[in-house]
Amino acid sequence: MPLSVVDLYRDVLPKTNCKDCGFPTCLAFAGKVISEKLPIENCPHIEPEVLARTREILEKQWATGKWLKKDPAQDALNWARERASSMKLKDIAPRIGGNLKTQGGQLCVELPYFNTTVIITEDGIQRADGTPLNRWEQVFLYNHMAQGGRREPTGRWKALEEMPNTVSKIKSMRQHVELPLLERFRGKTTELINAARRLGGREAGLPGFSPDVAFLFKPLPKVPVMLLYWRGDDREGFDDRVKLLFDETITEHLDIESILFLSERLRELLTGQEKASE
Repeated sequence: MPLSVVDLYRDVLPKTNCKDCGFPTCLAFAGKVISEKLPIENCPHIEPEVLARTREILEKQWATGKWLKKDPAQDALNWARERASSMKLKDIAPRIGGNLKTQGGQLCVELPYFNTTVIITEDGIQRADGTPLNRWEQVFLYNHMAQGGRREPTGRWKALEEMPNTVSKIKSMRQHVELPLLERFRGKTTELINAARRLGGREAGLPGFSPDVAFLFKPLPKVPVMLLYWRGDDREGFDDRVKLLFDETITEHLDIESILFLSERLRELLTGQEKASE
């Protein structure tokens, strides 16, 4: 039988609220054990026989995921890895614009990523310098591998709202990408220009638009992103505006959710504000 928080508190823990486990109450400790895999051994007042039996039950319970706290980033990463698991590296490389190489006797794909390089192997993805990517970055890279697109960018640009099935995502783009960029760079376009250049962006013109700042980024070889920024005018009552545009082929290379992940990562790199705990 699986152990609930109440079961663990009532049948296993001492119910003394001694705080030796680091939590104010035995019930609080029980909640962490059940939902976040906190070691039951952190309670020093459980008899060895009871401890061993409880640990065995918990291990089986955690393995099924029962009552565990959900981890959206890990769930998304597991799903993306599964999507890409049937892909062969030799087929992926030319499709996404990477170079097939052998490194340490292991086949890998070297892929330009913003102003750095990532290495894709059968075992995972990391930067060429060995530093890890956060989980959301890995999600959109695996999804890029799995999406199957081959076309080169056409140079015809679209906003997110011009793409199909994005109505529910427009608010997320505004809340998690555009507004944070505005808050960071409002009245500070020189800082935005410097941040964009550090990230490998190059200044670009765009017919039909008249932004004060326009930068073209190449997060991935076949996935360019255009950032447009307009300065506000207090006298006219206009606030600053920001917009991301994507090549019309992007949905062949990334699903809509991954386009948002990529947009958020661009915002993080420009503002220096990383997602917590990722």
